[in-house]
Amino acid sequence: MSVNNKRVFYVRYLANEIYADILRARPDVRLDRLENESPDEVSAPIVAAAHAYQVGAARDELARHFHVDQDLLKRAPNLLIVSSNGAGYDPVDVEACTAAGVAVVNQSGGNAHSVAEHALAMLITLSKRIIQADRAIRREANVNRNALIGTEVQGKTIGIVGLGNVGRRTAALCKGLLSMNVIAYDPYLSATEMAERGGEKVTLEELLRRSDYVSISCPLTKESRGMIGAREFALMQPHAYFITTARGFIHDEAALEQALRNKSIAGAGLDVWAKEPPPPDHPLLQFDNVLASPHTAGVTREARENMARIAAEQLLDALDGRRPPRLVNPQVWPAYVRRFERTFGFKPG
Repeated sequence: MSVNNKRVFYVRYLANEIYADILRARPDVRLDRLENESPDEVSAPIVAAAHAYQVGAARDELARHFHVDQDLLKRAPNLLIVSSNGAGYDPVDVEACTAAGVAVVNQSGGNAHSVAEHALAMLITLSKRIIQADRAIRREANVNRNALIGTEVQGKTIGIVGLGNVGRRTAALCKGLLSMNVIAYDPYLSATEMAERGGEKVTLEELLRRSDYVSISCPLTKESRGMIGAREFALMQPHAYFITTARGFIHDEAALEQALRNKSIAGAGLDVWAKEPPPPDHPLLQFDNVLASPHTAGVTREARENMARIAAEQLLDALDGRRPPRLVNPQVWPAYVRRFERTFGFKPG
């Protein structure tokens, strides 16, 4: 077996060092690290030779010239597979990859427990008005606790948008721990499949009207971009809370600001933003009934290690000729097979 004949690179950081440990245990794999500021004379040969790119999922942390688009694909003629660090793949133009015969894989499910726990933590914190109470007790000498009356979560209705790995875990926590009624919107699943995942299938409009809590856990796609705007917030009940641990751009931040200003909804828990992290003077950060975090729902020690491990194992399996289980663009497979065979001399299975 020739040494270092399979080339992999990443930029800036990995989810966990276990990824590098797993790859470096293979004598036929070379792993290169680049920085956002790496000069062209350093980065260009590595990108041009690469068969695989382990790309960070946070779009604003990655230099624009390392986003996977037509320009990078031209600079990476040998690239076969792009692997995201997490479930999301914001810096990746999937259509451009498909056209170029490049497979895109993610680590869907690797951080599901962490993200679902974060959504539940936001739900309870908002309901019990813990943030408002914390701020009040720090600002005021004599806090009026009757002005901080909260709401019990038990028995209420949560509407989950997207019943994938995170959504189904959120449903299990809400139903099992708090006896909540779970309704869900997911156009890609049947009513039977959704029932098996713990949710009653409803339309988006019905979900918004019925829910005491709306939780977004779907991926950012052409279909979901801008899905929650002024019309959707207007359908929610005045006592309802909006929570998202999904991706920025699924909800309209300006529309949410207006809904909060008009008291059309009770508050929001936001882990994702159009610009990450959001600036301190962001309008949504000025509301005491907004609970905010900088895209940290999936940032736990356990999730990072789990995602790094499955990313490394999936990538090595792909480079060894196996079909990746988390293939984002399955339609690329025939073109990918042809390119893989030209590169390594055998067809992937």
